[in-house]
Amino acid sequence: MKLYLLTLTLTSSLAACGSRTEANRDTLTQAVNGYLSKRGDLCLGKYDWPIEVSAQEFQNGGRNAIQLPVLEKLGVVRSTVLSASEHSQQDAYSQQGAHSQQGAAAFAARRYELTEDGKKYYLKREAAGMHARPADFCAAKLSLDKIVGWEVHHNGAQSEAVVTYTYRVNAAPWAQDPDAQRVFPAVARVLSGAGKAQLREVFALTGHGWAAKDSFD
Repeated sequence: MKLYLLTLTLTSSLAACGSRTEANRDTLTQAVNGYLSKRGDLCLGKYDWPIEVSAQEFQNGGRNAIQLPVLEKLGVVRSTVLSASEHSQQDAYSQQGAHSQQGAAAFAARRYELTEDGKKYYLKREAAGMHARPADFCAAKLSLDKIVGWEVHHNGAQSEAVVTYTYRVNAAPWAQDPDAQRVFPAVARVLSGAGKAQLREVFALTGHGWAAKDSFD
């Protein structure tokens, strides 16, 4: 009886190990779910706060000048005017929008910082790659809708699966505002593509199953 149980245990363990290394809907669904749970945040590339925007940047009309006043209107950032002596000279993207060019010329810079509500969307992120940033301001979280298909490629001893899938989106309330989607068109595209648009991710076979390749970059 003991020998039978030992044989059954070993057989079950080997079967489980084999199933983890197979490319099928179950294993790849698990892989995509794991990937999106860690890396599925849709973020805006606004890593460091506060953000200072000079009068010149307002006059030139750049990304932050268009975007940050909208975020202020939606209650996730607030701004203060800085005099020339207070302006830190930090690099910032140019801006336009809620302040006129005449108004922009009247001050040295405007400093934007996150409100208490806005801090909820400034998320720590799992680092991946040499130039990864530890935190970012994020608009939504993606999760798996369904696996559409996959292709397996063998590169020497390395097996890779290119997985195509559709996604669901849990968007921040402010990200659903038409003005926010106007100034963040990439966010608008992702939100409108929920359940329809297809994404692809490359997974590599490891000793523990399938893992996204960009986890190793």
